[in-house]
Amino acid sequence: YVDVRNSTSVKYLVECIENTYQMNISIVVNSAGILHHITPLVLLSESVFDDVINTNLKILHVLVVCVPHLDYQNILENLGTFLVTKEAVRHMLSRNVTGAAIVNIASILGKGGFPGLGAYTASKGGVIAFTKSVALELATKGIRVNVILPGLTNTPMIQKYSNDTITKRLAAMIPMKRIAEPLEISETILFMCSPKTSYMTGASIDVAGGSQT
Repeated sequence: YVDVRNSTSVKYLVECIENTYQMNISIVVNSAGILHHITPLVLLSESVFDDVINTNLKILHVLVVCVPHLDYQNILENLGTFLVTKEAVRHMLSRNVTGAAIVNIASILGKGGFPGLGAYTASKGGVIAFTKSVALELATKGIRVNVILPGLTNTPMIQKYSNDTITKRLAAMIPMKRIAEPLEISETILFMCSPKTSYMTGASIDVAGGSQT
């Protein structure tokens, strides 16, 4: 792991990837990390807000893939940040990498909001806006940037903040009447990283069972 808050450390990460694999970085997947308990706005503490924003918008879990044509055996997993995306893009531009893909993971709640989850939805909305801005900036550089908006998914994070009763209640609100499995999200990530989406950039892809919020 690397201290992703430190630009020197992140630059060293990219250098290590270059030296280890002797290949260009062609794929970056940013997958954000934490939720908070449903809390009315007037009771939401500044520390909780800062923690969620810093984790989900600034500090992201990152997969950096150093392969030209989706060799999924060569995947290096690290913690990353805005700095990782910045340094990865710097690497791609300096080496004239084309056909590259950056995929960010936000949330369907970043589009529609949810009562009591102000910090979480703000962080995910920020990821969506960040994605679209970077996509426009890199549109002519051979680097595609898209964002996936999962709905409620059966992950340890959801299990931490929920229980069977709450999960069933939330699932009943979803048009498909169930929550997603992680594999369903990861399959979408693989698709968005593949050449099959070569004409997609700045797109927000809902993977939420029909939910719009």
